[in-house]
Amino acid sequence: MHIVDCTFDEHADAILAILNEAIATSTALYDYEPRTIDQMRVWFDVKIENHFPVLGLVNDDGCLVAFATYGFFRSFAGYRHTVEHSVYVHRDRRGNGYGKRVMLELIAAAETRGVHVMLGVIDAKNETSIALHEQLGFTHGGTLKQVGFKFGDWLDVVFYQRLVG
Repeated sequence: MHIVDCTFDEHADAILAILNEAIATSTALYDYEPRTIDQMRVWFDVKIENHFPVLGLVNDDGCLVAFATYGFFRSFAGYRHTVEHSVYVHRDRRGNGYGKRVMLELIAAAETRGVHVMLGVIDAKNETSIALHEQLGFTHGGTLKQVGFKFGDWLDVVFYQRLVG
């Protein structure tokens, strides 16, 4: 396994498959509709334009098993040193420490890019993601009750934050 900088040409299809599986089967994303390859092109363009990393963990066969990235938390200038991150692991590869590995690389990238705070916005029932964030030194920053709706339920989100550097 090794870390790579993901590109649209090499990794968009794999990232799209991971995201669309999460949309269809979980509350990791509060989206309802699968994303398209055209939306992924825009997603990658925004990452490139703003110098936001998209880091992937690739196995020896060249298959993407996990990825992590970050982007804007809010668009106001005063928030420019705070980012909201995402980490996803292919459904067949969960439970092997791959999320932790790619997150450690993302945290290191954030340190070199002047990020001050990383935020994870996590479904409150996602105990696995909460545990991962706590292992990585993130602390609970607050809970927003019933701000999401998916699969017929009102969902709470928790904010986990880590000072970087």
